[in-house]
Amino acid sequence: MGGAERNARKRKQQQTASRSVAQARGVAGGDKKKVVAITVAVVVLAALVIGGVIWTTSSKDSTAGKVIGAQPTTSAPGVVEKREGAAVVVGKPEAKKTIDIYADFLCPVCKQFEESFKGQIEEQVNNGTLQVRYHMLPMLNQRSDPPGYSLDSANASLAAADAGKFLAFHDALFKDQPEEGGRGFDKAQLIKLGQDVGITDPTFVLKVNSGAYEQEIQDAYKKISTDPSLQQDFGNGPGFGTPTVTANGQVVKLEQDWVQKVVS
Repeated sequence: MGGAERNARKRKQQQTASRSVAQARGVAGGDKKKVVAITVAVVVLAALVIGGVIWTTSSKDSTAGKVIGAQPTTSAPGVVEKREGAAVVVGKPEAKKTIDIYADFLCPVCKQFEESFKGQIEEQVNNGTLQVRYHMLPMLNQRSDPPGYSLDSANASLAAADAGKFLAFHDALFKDQPEEGGRGFDKAQLIKLGQDVGITDPTFVLKVNSGAYEQEIQDAYKKISTDPSLQQDFGNGPGFGTPTVTANGQVVKLEQDWVQKVVS
C-alpha cells in the first residue's frame, strides 16, 4: 500500500473515531442506542491504538484544531504590554495598583482562576486602575507527555509579548488548555497559535523554536518557588503553588471579591 493510501486510510479511521467519541460524550442514562455508540467508540479507538495512529497523528490533529478555534483578545486603548525579563506587565502606565499573577499554562486550577476572575481583572486594567505582572512558570513541566509543555508555552508567551500579543496568546492557551498528563501543543502549534492571534513578526518563530527565554524562565521559577513571601500552607506544610496572586508584597486570598478589595 502506498503512502497516500495509508494516509487516506488513517484519516478515515480518525474521522470514524471522532464521530464515535462525540456520540459517546452525549450519552444519557437509559439510552441503549448511545450505549452502543460508546461500545463502538471503544472498539474503534482500541483498533487505532493497535495501529499506532492515535498518539502520533490523531492527538496532534486534535490539538491543532483547538488552536485554529482560538479567539484573540482585544485590550482598551492605552493598555500596554511590556516584557520585563521573564514577566510581562499589562496595563496603563497611570495605574495606581499592581498585582502579580503566578501561573502555569498546564495548571487546571489556573484555568479555573482565569474563567472566574478574568472579567474583573480586565475591567480594572482597561479603566486604568490596575496593572498586572504575569509570571508564566514551568511548574508542571514534567506533567505533560512528552514533558516540556509548560516551559515551551511560557517561552512562547514571552515571544508573543515581544510582538505585543501576550494577552491574546495567554487567553487562547487557557481557553484550549491541554489536559494535565496529556499531550501539550508542540512548538509548531504554538507558532500557529501566534499567527492565529495576529503575530506577524518573523522573530516570534525564531524565539519559539530556539527556546530563547527558557533559561530566563527557569531561573525566575527557581527564585520564585523558594521565595518565603510566596509560600502558602496547602495542608501538608508551606509551599509554593499556582495560581498565586500578590498585591503589595502579600499573597492575596482568592475570595470572590478579591479584585475589588485590591483596587479599593
